[in-house]
Amino acid sequence: MTLIDSRPGLRSPTKGLLPLIALLALNLAACSGGSSPAGEPAPPAPVASCNPSDPATAAECGTLILGLTDADGDFLSYAVDVVSLTLERADGSIVETLPTGARIDFTEYTDLTEFVTAALVPPGVYVAGRITLDYAAAEVLVEAAGEAKAAIVVGEDGTPLTRADFRIVLSDRDRLQIVRGLPSLLSVDFDLDASHSVDVAPSPAVAVASPFIVAEILPVDSKDFRLRGLLVETNAAEMTYTVAIRPFHLLDGEFGRAAVLVSDTTEFEVNGDTFTGVDGLRALQAAGPRTPTIALGTLDVAAREFTARLVLAGSSVPGVDIDAAWGNVISRSSDSFVVRGGTVQLADQRPFFHRDITVTIGPDTKIFRTGFDGPLDGSAISVGQNVVVRGDVSVSDTGIRIDATAGAVRMNVTHLAGIVNAAVPGQLDIELHAIDRRRVGIFDFTGTGTGPETDADPANYEVATGNLLLANQAIGRPVLVYGFPNAFGAAPPDFTGRTVVDFAGVRSVLGVGWGAAGTAAPFLSIGNDGLVLDNHNPDIDLRHYIKQGPVLVDLTGLDSGTLIVPLETGRMLFVLKTGDSLQLYADFADFASALADALAAGGTARSMFARGLYESDGNRFVAYRIGVHILEP
Repeated sequence: MTLIDSRPGLRSPTKGLLPLIALLALNLAACSGGSSPAGEPAPPAPVASCNPSDPATAAECGTLILGLTDADGDFLSYAVDVVSLTLERADGSIVETLPTGARIDFTEYTDLTEFVTAALVPPGVYVAGRITLDYAAAEVLVEAAGEAKAAIVVGEDGTPLTRADFRIVLSDRDRLQIVRGLPSLLSVDFDLDASHSVDVAPSPAVAVASPFIVAEILPVDSKDFRLRGLLVETNAAEMTYTVAIRPFHLLDGEFGRAAVLVSDTTEFEVNGDTFTGVDGLRALQAAGPRTPTIALGTLDVAAREFTARLVLAGSSVPGVDIDAAWGNVISRSSDSFVVRGGTVQLADQRPFFHRDITVTIGPDTKIFRTGFDGPLDGSAISVGQNVVVRGDVSVSDTGIRIDATAGAVRMNVTHLAGIVNAAVPGQLDIELHAIDRRRVGIFDFTGTGTGPETDADPANYEVATGNLLLANQAIGRPVLVYGFPNAFGAAPPDFTGRTVVDFAGVRSVLGVGWGAAGTAAPFLSIGNDGLVLDNHNPDIDLRHYIKQGPVLVDLTGLDSGTLIVPLETGRMLFVLKTGDSLQLYADFADFASALADALAAGGTARSMFARGLYESDGNRFVAYRIGVHILEP
């Protein structure tokens, strides 16, 4: 079962394709022909070489599956216009993969990769690319003291960005091979955290951009995938359905076809009704062709197969036929609750961001919870819960409201970050720091308990863990928990955990900057076995931290230099940024050598980021991704 169908006529160059991306690379050779022996009929006239704009040459093209992802950052919204994404072949020829630009909010993609298109491109080896972003109408928001605050994005010289053009280079290991008639996959990650230094003090806040936009054949980070599109057909016998891709919140255009695999446990919500497995496929078939769909699931890169865990279709797709909003519940009373960080999408219109949205529910509101089979009532929705609400939106001087009394609410998995207070079989008590990356101080837990004395207490938030293993938990260590808040008015426990990630597995981020001029000596040593950061370099600026879940470690307060080493095994990516170019390395020794050479040649280090695991006991950071920005002399 091939993921992509690249038949001609299925990709419409109408509206917003977009960059970035998860794409499969198959290093296969294209077929070649020869001349006919004497006496045999002459071969047919040669077919013209691939011209992506000419459907007659589609059979001579390869297929590039475009997707989009982003690493987490300090932004609530980062909406910019993507103007162009070009690829460069080894022979120097340039191919435009985006026939038109599109607007995208990168913060929507910190936890997933979205399939964007199946673009027809000429076969060949592709070695580089270039992406152009237009900031003229950017909508950028950061969080300051629990509130959303507008920000402007400026270049390193302090000038507000208008249009920025960035070159992307693939590592030697990951040259992109496009083969006639076959799909390939490329992942381009706009790492917001690595790409910006944010100062929230001024109004508006200022985000200094030095973009790290990285392309990968096999992404280092493992994420869920999302596929949006219009239903083409279903096949109950093969447990699949096919869509015409229409990514993000686009209102028209079709960008190739994709097959979605369904298992017996795949959850479906179709026009407000729930199904599982083949019954969901039958409901899709009954909904009919061109029904809007969204699928969340996993991609098997080797098999080129996408398997859905959850499928929404028809009016169950947010913003289809009915208004929608999504965010986290920050307070509740009776049949009303407030959603913070809410994104609002009016029916068949582009979504927009709003700080607070008041939601009203009633006895006829349909309540769904991902991974739960059975009816729920409104009491299931409690403070902290991540929700998608469908209903009627109204706007007035007092704010935005959504009436869901005849609508629906879907409860999504919610993420907690905190510090372990106590761990016993079946329960974990934590000092709660954040819910879905939002500071816990914005949440009002009044009414969550069976009485005022049992309302959830963020200083000692009680998590039911069932049979989850907690052997590695340690008092005072960071922890991440995925699950759902308990029903409103039913605490304790305050939360039911489905997954617990202890301090040893909590992903960490290291970030440091050295001012506008950079520093000539950012490291105490550079070697094939690691880098030793000079934590007391006098040029270090406001960025000097390690984020380990909810814990923030001040690098300048550590007694010794932080040792940064690569993972012993697994896929890794190391990046050197110079000017508007990125050079990617799969081998740490090659990266370390290039970094040392750049500094020896008079370059200065402007900033650095790393992602991996931090071992606080030994001040050792084990990284699977490192990036350093070098200012050339």
